[in-house]
Amino acid sequence: METQELWDVASQVWVMVAAALVLVMTPGLAFFYGGLSRARSAINMMMMSFAAMGLVALVWLLWGYSMSGGGTGIAGIVADPVTAFGLIGLDGTELVGVGFAATFAIITVALISGAVADRARFKAWMVFVPVWVTLVYCPLAFMVWGGGLLSADGAIGSVVGEALDFAGGLVVHMAAGLAALVLALMIGKRSGFAPSLHRPHSIPFVMLGAAILWFGWFGFNGGAAGSIAEAGLIWVNTLVAPGVAMVAWLLTEQIRDGRMTSVGAASGIVAGLVAITPACAFVTPLGAAGIGAVAGIICCFAVNLKFKVGIDDSLDVVGLHFVAGLWGTLSIGLLAIPLEDGRAGLLYGGGMGILTSQVVAVAVTTVYTVALTALIAWGIHATIGFRITAEDELGGIDLSEHRESAYDLETALAYTGEGRDQE
Repeated sequence: METQELWDVASQVWVMVAAALVLVMTPGLAFFYGGLSRARSAINMMMMSFAAMGLVALVWLLWGYSMSGGGTGIAGIVADPVTAFGLIGLDGTELVGVGFAATFAIITVALISGAVADRARFKAWMVFVPVWVTLVYCPLAFMVWGGGLLSADGAIGSVVGEALDFAGGLVVHMAAGLAALVLALMIGKRSGFAPSLHRPHSIPFVMLGAAILWFGWFGFNGGAAGSIAEAGLIWVNTLVAPGVAMVAWLLTEQIRDGRMTSVGAASGIVAGLVAITPACAFVTPLGAAGIGAVAGIICCFAVNLKFKVGIDDSLDVVGLHFVAGLWGTLSIGLLAIPLEDGRAGLLYGGGMGILTSQVVAVAVTTVYTVALTALIAWGIHATIGFRITAEDELGGIDLSEHRESAYDLETALAYTGEGRDQE
């Protein structure tokens, strides 16, 4: 076998491994979100992530892949959903890329669920997931990665410059954060919305989830690396940025609150991972450290704004994913090393070119995501309803929606009380 053939095989195998790493991030997110939730809503929270895996897999098979870049573009916004419908005609090599792309769509919509903890009807979520992926995620993926409006040959990208988003600052994290904001505003606050009434029920779950996310993120960022050198840069940046962000978050907590917390450590890791995602192949390790440091500080303050402005973004999807995704996307305009097309970040003598293209891409992503998500959410809320009743919320969404509970509390109480006394 020739050297090039060996490289091609190795590249395909790596993409499959990376896809598996990205897929396991969604169960990791389930643990992260489940731990941050109250005990009476942990099952529902975790189920929302698992439901996303099944629903998006089906959408991706039928029309999602085709819409995101498998076919001819329609007005630069979305690809033809029929061209690769059902993945008919694609060979095994092409299917490797299909699977890798699907895992990104899965975790993107799963991220949104954190904004509606304790109060969203599960059947409404089951409708929201495939519709949102179809109308929001797939078009954004096409616009940025599939040759659409914001790409080098697109109507916008050809004028202001191609939007740079290596692994999903725009398509994944900003889109998820903006959609989360729309749902939080539409569904409204939880009963008794206050920090003291909605504490994490399992901090070990939160830490476990953060660890799984960090592990999987090496595939998330590194799966599309085009060379060993690029893969090495991405790997180190994916280590450095979240590490520095965690330290920055903890120091910010210490200065502001007089203590460092484990939830803060986990959140800092996520903030750094989100921020480096769009920039991971475009900045040096020192640049990644700077991106992580800023992300840790600004997100530490951002997550507390919900109590001041009265928006119940339950598990801080906006404060982590939108804010860090926005910062990471814009940071490329400042810190990008010289690229193959001759462009570079402002601090590397490249002028305002990249920063301009990033600002335009942010604006397009924001307007499109907010408008379409609002339309989808309104349609679901007006028909089947998105929020459970006040009585069901008080009794616990796990019981009302699933007839299940995360913990057999009655047996535990019986054992520690009368049951144990009788032994």
